[in-house]
Amino acid sequence: MNLEKPQHRRPKIKMTNTETSGNTSCTGSGPAVPGSDWASPRLKLKAMVPVLLSIIISLSPLTLTAQMNNEDYEARSLRIFLVGPAVPIDELKQQVEFAEFVSSQDEANVLIEIKEEFQEGQKVLKLVFSGQKELAGKYYQTELSWPEGIAGERQQQELVRAIKAGLVPLAGRTPAASKLKIRLEEEVRPTSVVDPWNFWVFSLSANSFLNGEKSYSYQSIYGNFSANRVTPEWKIRLSVSGNFYRNSFEYEDQTYVSKSHGYSFRGLVARSLGEHWSVGAFATVTSSTYQNIKFSSRVSPAIEYNIFPYSQSTRRQLRLTYSLDFGPAFYFEETIFDRTRQFLVSENLAATLELKQKWGTITTGVEGSHYFHDFSKYRIEFNTDLSVRLFRGFSVNAHGGYARIHDLISIPKAGASWEDVLLMRKQLATSYEYYFSVGVSYSWGSIFSHVVNPRFGSGSGGFSMSISY
Repeated sequence: MNLEKPQHRRPKIKMTNTETSGNTSCTGSGPAVPGSDWASPRLKLKAMVPVLLSIIISLSPLTLTAQMNNEDYEARSLRIFLVGPAVPIDELKQQVEFAEFVSSQDEANVLIEIKEEFQEGQKVLKLVFSGQKELAGKYYQTELSWPEGIAGERQQQELVRAIKAGLVPLAGRTPAASKLKIRLEEEVRPTSVVDPWNFWVFSLSANSFLNGEKSYSYQSIYGNFSANRVTPEWKIRLSVSGNFYRNSFEYEDQTYVSKSHGYSFRGLVARSLGEHWSVGAFATVTSSTYQNIKFSSRVSPAIEYNIFPYSQSTRRQLRLTYSLDFGPAFYFEETIFDRTRQFLVSENLAATLELKQKWGTITTGVEGSHYFHDFSKYRIEFNTDLSVRLFRGFSVNAHGGYARIHDLISIPKAGASWEDVLLMRKQLATSYEYYFSVGVSYSWGSIFSHVVNPRFGSGSGGFSMSISY
């Protein structure tokens, strides 16, 4: 097998399962020619060389001849558990026919971790293949990279090919090795692609809802427009939204009508300063009858420090964020502090921890803020989302939050009518708020779901039960 790469071609590994009529393939490519860019995702050659050598060793005729008895193989089959963002599990089940994908890590003998990063204008997925149980100690790592403008469907196709390539050396340690064939293909390298949108993504949505009966009617309208641009160096998020609600009741020859509306603009511009630091600024413009805010604008320069490198963000984060907020506020009605307008300056400090581990996931944060004109006007918030796998198939989920609130400076002095209170059309004074949810889930049955059948929509095999309070 010749691994030398021609000047204008890239290598392509193709695997065929001899028990089926279809073909499966995985693609890798070497470094780009200087002065040019790859238009499609590429597996780096330095990562593929050990994979190819493992394939040669694992699937050579001498090795297969020696393993005539099933007892000689290290594992009876590959049982895969995937961890990572946007994994095309259905396509993998159809194309990777020499492995089984299981729903519990406890049942797997191969763990595939997918980590997403951004490097020099490229989106990079790092794939780590770790052997478990009888395959413990086996370890492979490779990566995919492509320009950010590549379509999501193309990204998923290349991800499937990369996973297949990484699994072949492990498959060589199972009885499936005798049913695989390897060959090297070459194809002309595609030309580079220029993103006409310069990485901008736009979204426009509008929703309406009407409901009513003889003595009641309800109407709501909501619209939103967003523009986002995310690169390794810059993060820009802009959105504009508006809403309108109207309720009407008829009771004992009287009609009660309640209305509320609001609009907002929110923006963020952030600049990366390496693996731990970022600087940026928020900007908001708000109007809300519920909050008694006729017009409010605020600019908030901010700085953030991540204890862990940003490149590990798919597994763990501990972010500390500080912002200084300032801007004017105008009110529909005179407030409980006898104000119809004022200029506000405040500061905000937040700490957020996110962990994704084998035992589960946790996201928890604490945030505090106060106004400079009156330090007694402050707010402290705690929020936690937790999911823990106690044993196979059994998980406990909890979500909760609590806030001490002493910064509601826009409450109307005139108060609220009973209609406004019942319909929650005006914000009321409070010194705290909380929420809490806890639940358990348990699933059992077959750990294999190799067949993909889209008829009558999506659904999972086996049996599951959940209880929440």
